[in-house]
This record gives sequence, structure tokens and C-alpha cells, in this order.
Amino acid sequence: MMRTAQAAPRCRHAAGVLLLAAAGWAAAPEAAAQQQDPDRVRVPTSHANVHMGPSTSQQVLWLAPEGEVLEIIDRRGEWVAVRLTSEMRQRGIVLRWYRNEDVGWMHESTVEDAD
Repeated sequence: MMRTAQAAPRCRHAAGVLLLAAAGWAAAPEAAAQQQDPDRVRVPTSHANVHMGPSTSQQVLWLAPEGEVLEIIDRRGEWVAVRLTSEMRQRGIVLRWYRNEDVGWMHESTVEDAD
């Protein structure tokens, strides 16, 4: 009888865990869609700094001009990694772009969702 009394709470606990897990799984796609980062960002100001790394202490590679749309490839905290292309050298102001870097970092406060 002692075995049955202990088994019942374990079953109820397991059922509760499964129910919560199922509820979380069902809500996950909706939550993921709400938290999904935009694929592209736009520069809303006259120019925005594009740094070598995710910090203001990193060198500025390029000043992206107003309206420039950039593809997001990564995020780190408040920083957005964007893809840089050779065509971008013709626009904006190149400050240090020697090694043909193809990734730059922008603070999220300097861009807006382009999609």
C-alpha cells in the first residue's frame, strides 16, 4: 500500500511536467516569431558608425550613409553584426577598411528595422 501511495504523487507530478512542457512547446513558435530579429536594418540618420567589433572602443571601419540597408548576420547584446560588401565602399565614408572586412558591428540605437 505504501508503494501505491508514493507512486500516485509521482504520476501526478510527471503528468504536470508533461502538460507544462506541451504548453510551452505549443507557445514556442509564436514566441519565436515575436522575438525574431529583423533580417535587415536601415540607417535613419545622416551617418552611422560601423565598427570592427561590438564595442565603441573598436575602430570605425565605415560611416554608413542615411538610408543604407544592411543585412543582419549576428547579434551580441545591443550590437548588430552586418554584412559589408565592396560596393559599400562607393557609398558613405570609408575610415579604415584595409583588410577587406566583410562584417561590421553597429549599435542597435543607430539603426531601425528595414523590413
